[in-house]
Amino acid sequence: MKLKIPFYYHIILFLGLFLTYCLWDYGINNRIAMIQQTELYLWVMSTFMLSVFVVYILNFYTVCDWFLNKKKIHFYFLSIPVSLLIFAGVRYFLQEIIMFKITGEHNYFEETREITYYIKDNFFYGLPAIILSALSYLFWQSQYSQKQNQELLLENKKAEFQMLKAQVSPHFLFNTLNSFYSQLVLKEDEMADDILVLSDLLRYVITETDKDEAVLSKEIQFIQNYIHLQKKRFEDQLYLDFSVEGEYSNERILSSALIHFVENVFKHGKFNNKEEKAIISIRIKDDFLEISTFNYFIEGENYSSTGIGFDNLTKRLEYMYKDQFILEKTEENNTFKTYLKIPLKK
Repeated sequence: MKLKIPFYYHIILFLGLFLTYCLWDYGINNRIAMIQQTELYLWVMSTFMLSVFVVYILNFYTVCDWFLNKKKIHFYFLSIPVSLLIFAGVRYFLQEIIMFKITGEHNYFEETREITYYIKDNFFYGLPAIILSALSYLFWQSQYSQKQNQELLLENKKAEFQMLKAQVSPHFLFNTLNSFYSQLVLKEDEMADDILVLSDLLRYVITETDKDEAVLSKEIQFIQNYIHLQKKRFEDQLYLDFSVEGEYSNERILSSALIHFVENVFKHGKFNNKEEKAIISIRIKDDFLEISTFNYFIEGENYSSTGIGFDNLTKRLEYMYKDQFILEKTEENNTFKTYLKIPLKK
C-alpha cells in the first residue's frame, strides 16, 4: 500500500521544527553568544536540519515502505544503523565540506572530525530523523487505512442499494423457478435443467454475493452456470473458449471478483465471428489464481464506460490483498484484454 502524502506536509513539519529549535536555543538553552553570530548559527542549524530532513525523507519513502508497510519490523530495526551512517555522511558533507568552503568554519573541531568519533557522535543526533519518520509513516498509514475502510463501507452500501433497486422480489422468483422445474422435469428435461441452472444462479446471488469472501468452487460453478445460460441465449452464435485449469476446492477469494471479468466479456464482446473468438481462462497454481480474458469489441465502443466497475474492484482488491495482487487491462486494435492474479486463502 503506497501512501500518497503531499510532499509539502513534510516541508511544513520541518519548517516548524526548525523555528521551534531556534526558539528553544534562544529561550531555554540561552545560547545567546552563538545566536549573536547569526550567519554561522543559521548555517549550522540549517545544514543540521537539512541532514535530518534528507534521512527522514529517505526513511519515510523507502525503508518504512519496504519494511513497516509489510510488517517486517525486525528488518526495519536492522536498517537503522545504515540510516544513521547515511545521516553522518550527509551531515559531514553539508557542514564540514560545503559550509567550510563558504564560511571558512567547521562545526566540529579537528580532533572530533576523526571518522570513528564523528560517526559515533552522529548516531545520537541522527536518531530523531529515524524515529520521526517511523512515527509519521505509521500515523499516515493509519489515516490511509481508516479512509480506505470508510470508502469500502460506502462502496458496499452503494452496491447493496443498487442490488435492492434491481431485485424484484428475488425470493419469490427463486421459489417460482423451483415450481416451474418441478412441473417440467417429467415433460421437458432440457428446459427443466436450464431452469435449475437459473435457479442455482439466483440462489448464489441471493445468499453469497453480499459476503466479503466466497468459496472458489462455488464461484467457478456460478461462472459455469452463467456461461451455460449465455450459450442458450446466443444459440449457435457464441464463439467462446472457456477453460479452468488446476485443482481447487474450498479455497476462498474475494466475492464476485471473477464474475466482473466474465460479465464485461459478455457485455462488450463480439461472439458471432468464428475467427474472432473470445477467451476466458482461469488457472489455479501454487496457491494463486489467475483469470485472463480476451475479446474483440465493436469498433467505436468506448471501454472507459466500464471504468467505475473496474475502479470499485481495484479498491476491493487493495483492501483484501494489499499489494499481493496483479490487475491489468489493455485496450488496442478493437480488442480488450484483462488479467488478474490473486493469492488463495485456505
